[in-house]
Amino acid sequence: MNYLNKKSITDINVKNRTVFLRCDLNVPLDSKLNIIDTKKIDESLKTIKYLIENNSKIIICSHLGRPKSKNDSKFSLKPIANYLSKVLGKEIKLLPEIEGENTKKTIVKLNFGDVCMLENIRFDERECENDENFSKYLASLADVYINDAFAVCHRAHASTVGITKYLPSACGFLVEKEIKILGSALKSPKRPFVAILGGAKISDKIEVINNLMEKVDTLIIGGGMSYTFTNALGYSVGDSICEKDKISLAKNIMAKAKEKGVKILLPLDNVVGLKYSADTEFKTVDSDKIPNGWTGLDIGQKTVKLFSETILKAKTIIWNGPLGVYEWKNFQKGTAGIARAVANSEATSIIGGGDSAAAIQNLGFKDKVTHISTGGGATLKFLEGKSFPALEAIDEK
Repeated sequence: MNYLNKKSITDINVKNRTVFLRCDLNVPLDSKLNIIDTKKIDESLKTIKYLIENNSKIIICSHLGRPKSKNDSKFSLKPIANYLSKVLGKEIKLLPEIEGENTKKTIVKLNFGDVCMLENIRFDERECENDENFSKYLASLADVYINDAFAVCHRAHASTVGITKYLPSACGFLVEKEIKILGSALKSPKRPFVAILGGAKISDKIEVINNLMEKVDTLIIGGGMSYTFTNALGYSVGDSICEKDKISLAKNIMAKAKEKGVKILLPLDNVVGLKYSADTEFKTVDSDKIPNGWTGLDIGQKTVKLFSETILKAKTIIWNGPLGVYEWKNFQKGTAGIARAVANSEATSIIGGGDSAAAIQNLGFKDKVTHISTGGGATLKFLEGKSFPALEAIDEK
């Protein structure tokens, strides 16, 4: 899975041409449809500005959420168009009809250097079906296709795959950066290479674990799935989350790691609560002494120290998933401690989105890590070694 040979936006002629730009502008909105976090939009600004500087006529395409009907206003891209208009200092025309004569006429009338935006592409059900006629229509609007939407590159949709059959294509700067950093880390990492995996279940991360097992020197396991490993070692985990049907799988993973010389680090101690609640009574106990009736909700400080010692010696770090119930104040310290260690390390550090990214950002460490992926589920798929249809479809250099 080598996508480093795919064309970049700088490898294709965009000057004075109409460019169909697929972005991932799927940002969170509050109840009043105000943007909560602009990170994903900001990450594509470099590509948009490059196209403006090259006098391209730009058609931005994105989805927002998973709308059930065509014209559900809470999934409209209007707030995103307004935000882009403000930061770019020029009007971004939102085209309410994805397909239609009015849309084509508006695009034709645009001056080069202008930007318009199609309404939420998922308002048309043919998008997710990768419909050929819809793909042809989208391609008919432009001369060139640029994909800057890493988070949907694992989806074979009309605006990510189908359109590339009919237009010359390349990656935008965001996609190029994700490919370069994630791809290099997996293909030729500086060592020691440490992977930190959190989250609730082994079943959600089994393919990531199997793929990383072939590449890393140390695998740090925390979060809910660590209790299945602790149980597999013969210890009681009280009422902690534990996939009983994955006990043998956990044993096999540990045996495989030993065989390959990969070190697995599990929590030494845990913060446990009387119930699964933000304000429950809690205490710290050793991982092999979790009492009945208590639930593991975070890693303890002995574990933070153990994990941090390994993290600070690493040259490459990949981190995906929180190490406790991070959204609850009483159970944030473990994840926060690991975030601090990653930020203080001199390693190439890659954060796989979600709560681990939130921890890095909330603690003010955003500028102390190498890369925070915009991918979410796509980043997990990349770490699993999966093929990405939208990247496969991009022209090669």
